[in-house]
Amino acid sequence: MRKSASEGLILGIETSCDETAGAVIDAGFSQLSNIVASQIALHTNYGGVVPELASREHLRNIVAVVRAAIKVAGIAYSDLDAIAVTEGPGLAGALLVGITFAKALAFGLDIPLIGVNHLEGHIHALMLQTEEKRNNSESTMLALVVSGGHTHLYLASENQNAWHYRNVGRTVDDAAGEAYDKVAKLLGLGYPGGPWLDTLATYGDPKAVPFHFGQIKPREYRPGAAPVNKKAPAERTGPIFDFSFSGIKTAILRYVELQNMKPAIELRRTALATAPETSAVDAVPLCDQQTLDLIASFQYAVVGNLMRQTFAAAEVFGATRILVSGGVAANRELRRRFSAEADRRGLTIAFPSIALSTDNAAMIAAAAWPKFLAGDFADDGLVATPQLRLG
Repeated sequence: MRKSASEGLILGIETSCDETAGAVIDAGFSQLSNIVASQIALHTNYGGVVPELASREHLRNIVAVVRAAIKVAGIAYSDLDAIAVTEGPGLAGALLVGITFAKALAFGLDIPLIGVNHLEGHIHALMLQTEEKRNNSESTMLALVVSGGHTHLYLASENQNAWHYRNVGRTVDDAAGEAYDKVAKLLGLGYPGGPWLDTLATYGDPKAVPFHFGQIKPREYRPGAAPVNKKAPAERTGPIFDFSFSGIKTAILRYVELQNMKPAIELRRTALATAPETSAVDAVPLCDQQTLDLIASFQYAVVGNLMRQTFAAAEVFGATRILVSGGVAANRELRRRFSAEADRRGLTIAFPSIALSTDNAAMIAAAAWPKFLAGDFADDGLVATPQLRLG
């Protein structure tokens, strides 16, 4: 029987990349549990996520993670009203583990299954915070989803529990978080690169090395033509505010070569390999001032580019509220500079908590709540969709 709008327990399952997560959310807003099993220690050895290893670890972790989510929530499986699972985008094998488990559990409990777009989950992560609950009255919201695999701008609106999204910007190559990871690896630092560079940047001069981003000109859409990027729809109308981060990665590589920094990088890489527990702060003595300045300049440029595109889009579309989510939203400089610019422009800006910025299952269950109320359930044909699009 359909629950009222004030009750409804949804178990969320997230396995899109390298976190196995389970969470129980009540009525789309109240977080009863949020369990995450991270694989960072495993993938650190390779400087990035290895898809086959990620899938294997999901198989090992998913039963224990879901059981923990149920236990911490203080409920029984029979209390659940629906199960939500990430259907994409993400790694095919990783997604398949979560979907297969969710299907079996929903079938066994005879309750609805809800497929959720991972990107929509990041946007709804903000709805799990007290100040954001049911605060969806703004006519125009602009959401920046910025993480290791995604950099997207969406116009988001809600009407009678139905959410609508329009993509107005995306990366044409590397995501911002991916650029962080690659630059950190290039400089002989740890994985994931975001937290390392964010910490080390505070010791450098952000104006020491000037980096510039060129204007991205959209290609003219031709009927029947293949999309420029399979991660984006083939056709978008109106103003768009795309991103590109492969160029700055190449600029960092060129700078390293011209400044003969490779010997110092190899020494740092060796030192960190022999002391894998070294933190970013502990690694400061391993970095000369030139390296710290380069890191600070890289971060300053990336955050600046994210700001320019986001606030330009907000101005064009008349957005008065900006939502910033995804793993890179945990970056301290990004939060500081975005908040200052929003305040200067008289705009409202919101970030999820640090725990809800990275991949988690609470955001998946939260995004499933409007679908639950609308009866928008998945059937037996739900499959993993690695290139699933939103808007």
